[in-house]
Amino acid sequence: MATYELGSLTAAADELGYAQPSVSEQVRLLERGMGVSLFRRVGRGVVPTEAAEALRPHAGRTLASVEAGRQAVSEVAGLITGTVRFGTFGTARLYFGAQLVADLLARHPGVRVELVGQNSVAVQEDLHRGRLEAALIAIPLATERMTVTPVARDELVFVSSDPDKLRKPVSVATLARATLVMAETSYRETDSARRLLREALQRSGHTLRTKIEVEDVETAVEVVGLGLADSVLPRGAVEQLAPRLAPGVGWVSLRPRAYETMAVVHRQDAELSAAARLVIELATQRVQAVCEPVHATPARRAD
Repeated sequence: MATYELGSLTAAADELGYAQPSVSEQVRLLERGMGVSLFRRVGRGVVPTEAAEALRPHAGRTLASVEAGRQAVSEVAGLITGTVRFGTFGTARLYFGAQLVADLLARHPGVRVELVGQNSVAVQEDLHRGRLEAALIAIPLATERMTVTPVARDELVFVSSDPDKLRKPVSVATLARATLVMAETSYRETDSARRLLREALQRSGHTLRTKIEVEDVETAVEVVGLGLADSVLPRGAVEQLAPRLAPGVGWVSLRPRAYETMAVVHRQDAELSAAARLVIELATQRVQAVCEPVHATPARRAD
């Protein structure tokens, strides 16, 4: 799996802390046992064969099963140990971030924590591939074989440094004429906030147009603070960033209001470890402290 993901036997050895010949020998033994070639050399790296592509999901599930077994044994002894890999959306640092890690380690110092993700769509793909146990992300586009439990929603608000633009809620028609800076440019086609805006504008015969594209929400807030453009951003993120990055910036609701819903997502066939269940609990508490909680919503299974 390390060789597959990194595209190099040397890189895989470095990642795993092994000598490169040891990794090569393990790959050769696996190929011999299966009677196929799994990689072919290209330059200094390797490229997976069709057989490797077929094996990858099974290998991922095997590794996940081994880790689940280790966790189960630990839990019998009343311990929570090992590594928990939890997926988050890109701006999760503004909602829980380091505090979530602190919450978890305060209870179980022996746990190793990996918070993974730059965008909800990419995290969803990692969930499908079995690379993550669970995640807290914006409501996913497709949820086949996933259990989705909405936990909070964050209002999308119009952000500007011009007080005159903030005297009343911003209509779709006004938004269509605005000079906008938008974040998440690498995910502009799939980002959940942009998708909501595009759909709202299209229903009224308008198109979402941007003047400036940036990657992170911090830069978008700073651009608004300089008076170069306005934006539409999650209110929770703006409330965290504007006071220190752009004190002159304000925000107002859209008309009609728009909300981005966040949910805990995991594979239906996943047996979540105690550590993963605890991270879900702690992440939910943190995000609900910043956003509007969504209570008493049963988990939905999408087949």
